[in-house]
Formats: sequence, C-alpha cells, structure tokens
Amino acid sequence: MEEQSQDSAGGGPTVKDEEVEDENLTEATAPEAEEEDEEALPHSEILDIFEEGLARLVQDPLLCDLPIQVTLEEVNSQIALEYGQAMTVRVLKADGEIMPIVVVQNATVLDLKKAISRFMELKQQREGGVKHISWRYVWRTYHLVFQGEKLDDDKMRLKDYGIRNRDEVTFMKRLRKK
Repeated sequence: MEEQSQDSAGGGPTVKDEEVEDENLTEATAPEAEEEDEEALPHSEILDIFEEGLARLVQDPLLCDLPIQVTLEEVNSQIALEYGQAMTVRVLKADGEIMPIVVVQNATVLDLKKAISRFMELKQQREGGVKHISWRYVWRTYHLVFQGEKLDDDKMRLKDYGIRNRDEVTFMKRLRKK
C-alpha cells in the first residue's frame, strides 16, 4: 500500500494507469486480430470444413441415403419422409433407370413434375452431364403413367390417382395424332 502511495505521490505510474494502458492496448489490437482471423481461412478452406462436417452429419442412419453434396432441400425432404409428411414416388425412365422422387403427401402432378426436374438438375450438377434440359419439350413428348392411367391433369393430387408411398410411375412416349 505504501509503495502505491509513494508511486502516485512521486508522479510514477500507478497500478490503475497500467490497467488503463493495457485495456487501450487490447482494444487497439483486437480489430486487427479479428481481421487476421478472417484472412487466415480463405473461402475454399471454410467450404471444405463445412463439407467435412456435412459429410459426418450425413452418416446419420436417417440421412445416410443422401449424397455428399447434399442440399438443405434434400435434407428437409428426407426428414419429412421419415416423419410421414412426404412419400417417395419411383419414376421409371425409358432406359430403365429408377429415380426416387420425394414429394409431400398431398402433392399434385405438377409438384411431381417439378420434383423430377429438380432431381435431374441436381444429378447433372453432381455428375457434370448435360447442361440444359427443355422440360417443356419433355412434357410435350412424354406422359407420366401410373398403372396404365395417364397423369394428364397437373392440378390433380397424386392420391386421387391412387399413388402411394413407393409406387412406381413411368415415362411413356406420347403417341402422335395424325
């Protein structure tokens, strides 16, 4: 105590003065430290870290069917499927490929068509395939068919056609009228 009073009386720095200087020093260097941290990790590295974390998340039994470059939309669809809020419609292409398309329980034919186009878009991005598909051409050239019945009315619900979870819908080439 005596040392402190002697220092303050003698005009030397006190403990309080040193604390204020230390606070000023940390305030001055704090923004620089934050800037250095931001510069330390480039965007590509942050993206890699995020993808690694996402890959670990996708190993969950509920989400294990999803690809590594999964989108939030696909995760939400898988969760909705698990809770019975969505269903998987297996769409059979002419080449024999089966596309598992997830749609909500009360989806319309138009919702199914949009889900098919989104599925193909994501698949192409991941595989680096064809850049653009004219869906207008596809729907003009092909029907979706379930148990011999054409799904013509875009506003009609899939349930009304009798389509349930894991049912198979096929692409069928339209016949030209002469």
